[in-house]
Amino acid sequence: MFNNIPPITRNLIILNIVIYVVTNFFLYGLENPELYNSLSAFYPSSPNFRSWQIVTHMFMHAPLEGSGFLHILFNMFTLFSFGPILEQSLGDKKYLILYFLSGLGAFFLFNLWNFIEVEQIKSGLENFGFDVNSYLNGNSVQIKGDSALVFEQKELLEKLKSIVSNPMLGASGAIFGVIAAFATLYPDAKIGIMFIPIPVKVKYVLPIVVIGSIYLGVTGSGGGIAHLAHVGGAIVGFILAKIWKKHLYRFN
Repeated sequence: MFNNIPPITRNLIILNIVIYVVTNFFLYGLENPELYNSLSAFYPSSPNFRSWQIVTHMFMHAPLEGSGFLHILFNMFTLFSFGPILEQSLGDKKYLILYFLSGLGAFFLFNLWNFIEVEQIKSGLENFGFDVNSYLNGNSVQIKGDSALVFEQKELLEKLKSIVSNPMLGASGAIFGVIAAFATLYPDAKIGIMFIPIPVKVKYVLPIVVIGSIYLGVTGSGGGIAHLAHVGGAIVGFILAKIWKKHLYRFN
């Protein structure tokens, strides 16, 4: 069955699985989280950020001891479900462009929102006379003021630390681009959804998922999931599919 999957989708799935096995059992599994993290994508102003993470984060998934197995299983099953049809419709080149540009779009939108939050946090801390730049450079910075002011600064610092020190990882952004492109090219296609007894047209499902992701991402109630990365990938997938839809049958 696996050999019947079109080559690009098949190779993307294989690459994701191989990287997951290697990073968990040969890098992270040998107590080298630095090597694991070096392939995940940190906020660009973080001291842990490296330029290659913009691409490599698309092939990383949560560590195995957490929810990592379900993370990669769900992503690869979704890619298996939607990828082959798009690969055959768009052709190898456009399909690869869709996948990687959607992943980049996920990285961009997620970190654009992070930038807005970081600037708000920095502004709040600087009002207290806190040297944010020195803190971000790894220097020890003293918190000054009475207990109430110290508590408020610590809260802001915790938010800043969370953004700077927690990387984003996973193929979800790229895959959301694939789903959005599929919904744009085949809006009346019906898909099965858990807990819903009848198939639903994908053109109804995608907007609900995107709106929900925006809400969860903006409110910060996403439970450690980079929901705005999903939105960024979906936006890119939608735009590319809209552009290509007019010429779909020219390159079939």
